[in-house]
Amino acid sequence: MHNDWLNYHHLLYFYTVVKEGSITRACDVLHLTQPTISGQLRKLEKALGAKLYRRVGRELVLTDVGRMVFRYAEEIFSIGRELMETVRERPGGRPVRLRVGIPDVLPKLIAFRLLEPALNTSDPVQIICREGSLEQLLAQLAIHELDVVFSDSPIGSVASIRGFNHSLGQCGLGLFGTKQLCQKHQGDLPQSMLGAPFLLPAPHTAMRRSMDQWIHECELQPRIVGELDDTALAKVFAEAGVGFVPAPLAIQKEIEKQFGLQLLLEVPNATEHFYAITVERRLRHPAVVAISEAAKASLFGDD
Repeated sequence: MHNDWLNYHHLLYFYTVVKEGSITRACDVLHLTQPTISGQLRKLEKALGAKLYRRVGRELVLTDVGRMVFRYAEEIFSIGRELMETVRERPGGRPVRLRVGIPDVLPKLIAFRLLEPALNTSDPVQIICREGSLEQLLAQLAIHELDVVFSDSPIGSVASIRGFNHSLGQCGLGLFGTKQLCQKHQGDLPQSMLGAPFLLPAPHTAMRRSMDQWIHECELQPRIVGELDDTALAKVFAEAGVGFVPAPLAIQKEIEKQFGLQLLLEVPNATEHFYAITVERRLRHPAVVAISEAAKASLFGDD
């Protein structure tokens, strides 16, 4: 740049011209005359020291520099809109609404631990939870019916909608069972688990893929007594002694206390990743920011 300061009005005029497809249509949007906009575009080119476009007939064709400047402008004005929306949404004494999508396969204890910091923010928060498949929840996120979706899989592996993965952290995976079941299969692990009863998540989940890989490597040939999307229901079955259930080690204490289960072993090389998926490149909802910070500092901070 020839100047140290960028005139953002000039950048806005350029951005609008590109978005609208012509200077004429940009004039209608900006309520400015064509000579005014053309003059401002020339000033922007002079400030940047580069041509941004060339005319081909009635069309404006961006140069390589023009395309780069437009990408920057798109992000700059997107952040500006997010800033305005965030400030406008700050309530005067009214609870901030947080609309959260919780996939069926996400452990409910993890969901609670993630959401808990949102209840301790300086502003009151009203949490609205919606459950369903990850695909259903991402569809709701895309049309702004949800603010955030928690997941153990990044959006890129399950959907083609526009969204951003914000990593919350990761932890190991453990195998839990009743005291009696653990005693029965203790010994030379994991060989002592040959034919042991397992309660596994559905095949399409990240946790199931980790378990399948470990089972295959150990050649365990377990007896799969149940495949359950609902992880809370799986733990109820495990509490009754039906089989072993895998769960994130981040909630080991809660599982042992709430369901009376014991940790038999930590699954080698198995890591559970957790994400907050939003339509924004940067987290801006105050409750989601609090959730992200707390997850990284305490829930998954030791892993």
